[in-house]
Amino acid sequence: MSLLFEPSPAALIRALPGDHADELTWLLFRQEDVIGLSQALRHMSRKAIRHRVASGRWRQVHQAVFVTHSGPVGPAQLRWIAVLAAGPGAMLGGLTAVQAGGLRGFPTRVIHLLLPADRRRELPHGVSAHRTTHLPERDVLAVGQPCRTTAARSIVDAAQWARTDEEARSIVAAGFQQRLVCGADVQEVLDRMPRLRRRRLVLDVARDAAGGAHSLAELDFLKLVRRAGLPEPTRQKVRRDSGGRRRYLDAYFEEWKVHVEIDGGQHLDPRTAWADMRRQNALWVEGDRVLRFPAWALRAHPAEVLAQLHAALRAAGWPG
Repeated sequence: MSLLFEPSPAALIRALPGDHADELTWLLFRQEDVIGLSQALRHMSRKAIRHRVASGRWRQVHQAVFVTHSGPVGPAQLRWIAVLAAGPGAMLGGLTAVQAGGLRGFPTRVIHLLLPADRRRELPHGVSAHRTTHLPERDVLAVGQPCRTTAARSIVDAAQWARTDEEARSIVAAGFQQRLVCGADVQEVLDRMPRLRRRRLVLDVARDAAGGAHSLAELDFLKLVRRAGLPEPTRQKVRRDSGGRRRYLDAYFEEWKVHVEIDGGQHLDPRTAWADMRRQNALWVEGDRVLRFPAWALRAHPAEVLAQLHAALRAAGWPG
């Protein structure tokens, strides 16, 4: 069954039940107004459930799952529908789990579930089921509903379930950039999953991201540098500007004082552009060579990027 609804602003504001609310009211509050048939039967008869559906107060959105209002169905409710439809032992996994934990930038309505290996049930449209025999307790988040995997396990699973290598790299890089995971946590998950799909890719991106190259564009730049045999730059080097504020340099060849800035879409904003110019001017005043490349040029014109970087390093004294 397809659930093509968009949440209204009013639907996102839910009042906390009063002190004297009954158990069913609290259950619906915790589960975003979604309930399974077995849960509902603990509080009312089948006849009462059928009456609520027939009167339009409830909607049956799957074989044994109901939404207890007639308004739009949002992302949080879709997650509950998927977990309740899948039954005991099901939990949010991969991209869905890490999005529930705060990951931004990957819009999708596909719900990824992690299920026991022997679980076979018909699931709602738009739900992607992944089965596993390896899910230690440490990979399950101790708090939060519906149940989901930890951020590190979720990022690793999201990368192996991604449609392309590029999407996998983007997800891992975003997890570090948005400070949802750290290198040690991801490494610990990888150590326990030696046959993981894309394990080497996840490991390489995680190590680079933990070293300071958080954005995907910075990782692309680092890959170009390594392939060309150029010196390894320091990533996210901290410098103090004239006002004493901390500034982060995307890539810095410290011995030769060559600084490379990778410009993403945010640099098109006039205020951001002026802030970048001030920082660049300050570096020039201190004697650094500053190169700037748009993120798209790293993929569209890598030879030109490398030629300019090579020339700057040679001019600064790198022997080659």
